[in-house]
Amino acid sequence: MKMGIIGSGNIVENFISAAAKIDGTDIVALCTRDKGGDRAKFLLEKYSISNVYDDLDNMLASPDINFVYVASPNSLHYQQSLKALLAGKNVVCEKPFTTTAAEARRLVDTARKNGLMIFEAITTIHLPNFQIIKENLHKIGPIRVANLNFSRFSAKYGAYLRGEAANVFNPAFCGGCLQDINIYNVHFMMALFGAPTSYQYFPSLLENGIDASGVLVMQYPGFAASLTASKQAGGENFAHLLGENGRISVVGTTNCCEIVEMDVKDAAFQRLNGQHEKNQLFYEIRVFKAIFDGGDFEKCYELAEYSVQVMGVLEGARKSAGIIFPMDEKN
Repeated sequence: MKMGIIGSGNIVENFISAAAKIDGTDIVALCTRDKGGDRAKFLLEKYSISNVYDDLDNMLASPDINFVYVASPNSLHYQQSLKALLAGKNVVCEKPFTTTAAEARRLVDTARKNGLMIFEAITTIHLPNFQIIKENLHKIGPIRVANLNFSRFSAKYGAYLRGEAANVFNPAFCGGCLQDINIYNVHFMMALFGAPTSYQYFPSLLENGIDASGVLVMQYPGFAASLTASKQAGGENFAHLLGENGRISVVGTTNCCEIVEMDVKDAAFQRLNGQHEKNQLFYEIRVFKAIFDGGDFEKCYELAEYSVQVMGVLEGARKSAGIIFPMDEKN
């Protein structure tokens, strides 16, 4: 994988650092509007990236790149991923995959048509500890309750209160708590149980109509799930799956799943951890690399179709709360 990266934010450094640990994954170019800025210089020097661009078309024209990692603001994910696909590049796009399900559908169809791979960069579903949960879920019997919380006071919320610009709280950039962190809870539930039969989002809205906190209620046959997230306040982060025969819990946030607890009837209590890498992006990149090396388009498109399904729920959830983005009118 010879990768060109769009963006230079904190997630980009995490991605580069994780990719450096995976043989055959090379970051060969960076595209950023601030080509000569301190942040770009820092990344180029620290990770020995040989090429920097401030024009995406120029980077996409490079024959040395076969993958593009899209790590720009949410509102640009669709158009930049589409442009990369049309230029013949495979794509890894940061979460949220797109803004609408229609956009996600077009990206996946374009990738299929052109024989290219496309992945949503979402940590949760690729973590070894999440696989432990999947493999042991049957032991706790029929699920009756699911409670998830991912709440962390954001420095960007403090900036917003001071009147400073913050993309994550800007409707023009398709921000908000649901898109930014509750998405991990949504992936956690949907990768385990599929799409809910119904759902409703109850947000705490800022004056500009963006959610800074919220609770998403998802209904499944036999149980309901409460997915809470906040960028306005911190608290204990967890995921509890409660069944008739016991519980499985995540200690910490669902984007990391750092510790898994299992408390099953007639069995010893267990605390499990199958993850050795602190940088959680390592695991998703490792999966993408294996799929690419094996030419496993079936698995690639299976994951992509799942991302389309998740985008449908995210879009429906925010619209159920009256949260509208500029892209909604175009789809």
